[in-house]
Amino acid sequence: MLVNATQMLKDAKAGHYAVGHFNINNLEWTKAILTTAQKLNSPVILGVSMGAAKYMCGYDVVVAMVRAMDKDLGITVPVALHLDHGNFEAAKACIEAGFTSVMFDGSSLPFEENIEKTKELVALAHSKGISVEAEVGAIGGTEDGVTADGEVADPEECKKIVALGIDFLAAGIGNIHGIYPKNWKGLHIDVLRKINEATGNIPLVLHGGTGIPDDQIVAAIHEGVSKINVNTDCQLVFAQATIDYCAAGKANPTADNLEKGYDPRKLLKPGYLAIQAKVEEKMKLFGSVGKAVK
Repeated sequence: MLVNATQMLKDAKAGHYAVGHFNINNLEWTKAILTTAQKLNSPVILGVSMGAAKYMCGYDVVVAMVRAMDKDLGITVPVALHLDHGNFEAAKACIEAGFTSVMFDGSSLPFEENIEKTKELVALAHSKGISVEAEVGAIGGTEDGVTADGEVADPEECKKIVALGIDFLAAGIGNIHGIYPKNWKGLHIDVLRKINEATGNIPLVLHGGTGIPDDQIVAAIHEGVSKINVNTDCQLVFAQATIDYCAAGKANPTADNLEKGYDPRKLLKPGYLAIQAKVEEKMKLFGSVGKAVK
């Protein structure tokens, strides 16, 4: 059931749990995440980066695939199709293509420009019933060519951008994309607490969910985080499962068997199952299991 992300995240904020945002890259990833959400009766957000959308041929293809899969799989839990870290033009394109939610990442821009463009996108998206995520304080690591050091957001800037009518806010608290370095000092939970106090009841977003210790995830949810982004975790388990399958010789076309393990439906299945297991693990950690409203 495709919806925007506003109500599911308001419910998460009120219920002190978080909805998982899991990035998709192809049919297998999308199916694995949707079927796991349905099995666990959990709301879910399908995240699509600009790079992943290009890989999948474009925003129109992504929308068509997700809508058809949602229908044919009989998905009844709330599902948001969300642009992840989009620039201004990508956000407008996704609104036009039929995404149900968009993130405009203006964190690398001067703050006043971030404010101006966010305000314009809020008006456009809300006129079509689409939810909007904004960002203050760039998330560390590299995402679609934008590199940041894991900045810590200013609570007052967060308050100003929330006043534009956005639906949820990504605020940097030392989190990064990708694999965390060994010398990472952890989340600034004290800053998160100040941001939560400054912004009221708006759901907060934690990017870079891979590699953050479970106790810090739980602490972040306690301080107002209602959406947690996961991508690298799924990439890692998908890659390892595929590597193991091939290393075992199961994809070898010269092997003396009739299994045809090189068939992509068999070759990709271990990775598909690994994503299902990882998504289930994260949903249980985030507390969203059984929280879908029917």
